[in-house]
Amino acid sequence: MIQEKSTDAVRVNARKTDVFDIFGFKHYMGANPYLETGALVFNFALTESNQPLPIEDYVSVIGDRYPQIKEQTYDSHADLFARTVAEVGKLDMGLHLNRWSVKAYQNYKKISVQSLHERTTRSVLYFVWDWFEAITQKEDVAFEEQMRSLQNRFRQSVYGGPTVYTLLRTAYEKGIPSFYLWEEGLMQYGYGKKQIRGVATTFDCDAHLDSDFTTRKDDCKAFLNTLGFPVPQGDIVTTEREALSVAREIGYPVAVKPVVGHKGIGVTADVQDSRELESAFDRALQAIPENEPTRIIIEKSISGADYRLLCVNGKFVAATERRPASVVGDGYSTIGELIREENRKPARWDTPTSPMSKIQSDEAMELYLDEQRLSLDSVIEKGRTVYLRKVANLSAGGVSIDATRTLHDDNIILAQDIAQHFRLTCLGIDVITKSLDKSWKDGNFAILEINAAPGILMHLNPAVGESVDVPSHILETFFESGTDARIPILTFNKITVSELQETIDHILLQHPDWTIGAVCQNAVFVNRSKKILNKDYNSNVLSLLRNPKLDLLIAEYDEETWENEGMFYQGSNMVVLDNPTETEMILARDVLDGSTVVIKKGDTVSIRRKGLIEEYSLGTDEPFTRVYLKEIGTIL
Repeated sequence: MIQEKSTDAVRVNARKTDVFDIFGFKHYMGANPYLETGALVFNFALTESNQPLPIEDYVSVIGDRYPQIKEQTYDSHADLFARTVAEVGKLDMGLHLNRWSVKAYQNYKKISVQSLHERTTRSVLYFVWDWFEAITQKEDVAFEEQMRSLQNRFRQSVYGGPTVYTLLRTAYEKGIPSFYLWEEGLMQYGYGKKQIRGVATTFDCDAHLDSDFTTRKDDCKAFLNTLGFPVPQGDIVTTEREALSVAREIGYPVAVKPVVGHKGIGVTADVQDSRELESAFDRALQAIPENEPTRIIIEKSISGADYRLLCVNGKFVAATERRPASVVGDGYSTIGELIREENRKPARWDTPTSPMSKIQSDEAMELYLDEQRLSLDSVIEKGRTVYLRKVANLSAGGVSIDATRTLHDDNIILAQDIAQHFRLTCLGIDVITKSLDKSWKDGNFAILEINAAPGILMHLNPAVGESVDVPSHILETFFESGTDARIPILTFNKITVSELQETIDHILLQHPDWTIGAVCQNAVFVNRSKKILNKDYNSNVLSLLRNPKLDLLIAEYDEETWENEGMFYQGSNMVVLDNPTETEMILARDVLDGSTVVIKKGDTVSIRRKGLIEEYSLGTDEPFTRVYLKEIGTIL
């Protein structure tokens, strides 16, 4: 229900001192009457119990934080409010949410802002509302604290992981449809038979046997050794006594790591003696999941830098050097204080787009400082660099440095030769060597492990060096363009069950091997087989587009569904409108290039395609179905 007027007497959400009121919230997953993207839509009004400041006063304060706000003028407080929600909604991490609109009604404005995660966007909206009211009262807001809270909310969402988000943003930029499958915990890219599904950089086309194999570090290492690739000497142990025995046999220094693990958790490199080995063994032991047996790798520690080589679809695409977290002395601050100061830098905000994570203080750090005869309370001289741990763990604050252009050809061939043995879309190869510009054949080069689910932010947004667009490499493995990710979609504003069946039959006559999904308000079909109709309309559409055999979708979106739920998908190859309402006419907005729009108003029919319009009147007793069935052939 839309409230026509917000006043002091009739207030929806506003507090007694508020100048502005926001109400009538609705969140759309996809295209809707207000924006072509997912959006949070709400009403904005003056309470009339208090007077707002001039627009320029709000612009002055907000513009100090967002200078781009000052670059344009605003017709109303609602326009400024919408723009501010859109700017804050990027969460200071460059999120791709930059669409907004304002539609005027008699006593309120309807604002729409592009949204990905409803809870985060709502929180942004309430914060901006509080900010506007604080400006009115000439008060301050705890902006940094609020922004951190908003960022954390987004990080905790299904889209908040850096790999998931960067793939999602790249898909959006390329016009590749993507959505989250809540029950499965997967992202889907593309529709119907064009789809792929996955978690981060693992996909349904990957061989799960190969993926599991890479987690068995001992077996994987033996396999690589059989192929003649350089792996460090070592063995698997289950007790501390066995660890000490293996270390004595192969000679110190050694590296210690759990057989099952990720992100460098529980890994200790350059262990120099039995005392250090005992501590390293305990850390590896603690990192092993409860349901896994005790199996720990003891292997020869190779001197050099830590690198990740990334292959996509069997081809080398990027390399990154990973350095342990460090601080640089200023002559008066303690190491603990230097860490806190370093963690305040924007590059370490620890968001899905930050090049570095915050430096983590833990037992491993304190032990390594102790080896250097230092502690968190030590003050180090100005200009001295102190490394805080032996392992270059990026999730604990390590630094990524792009090294893609430095590789010797032999090392590229090595990476690709390894990748050819695994049916995996993405493969991370962790190696240690003094420099990648020297051939691995020259010695002092070791493969540490293989990763079947490599992160990609270190390549896309390294702390130092050039960006490598790994998300594009990944998605282009499956789709050369956004068009390749789509199946044909026909959208109707009204269609009966019998007309739906007639349309399905018409298409199957031309394409008898196709699988056609169709949904209207009263039925769901896969070809002529009737399926269970979910009361949530867009759930029916999602289920059809989730079908990996689907060749074409037919869907009805009448005014009520269009207003209440919006469309699940964006973009139609053909839109058929039968005496549409003003709201339903908006369905013709979201069409793809080369699409066909058929509109019937009374007995008059217009057909629009590729910039041309054909208009004529229906003959006596000529059914409308005859017109649009004939036109279907133009999009198939």
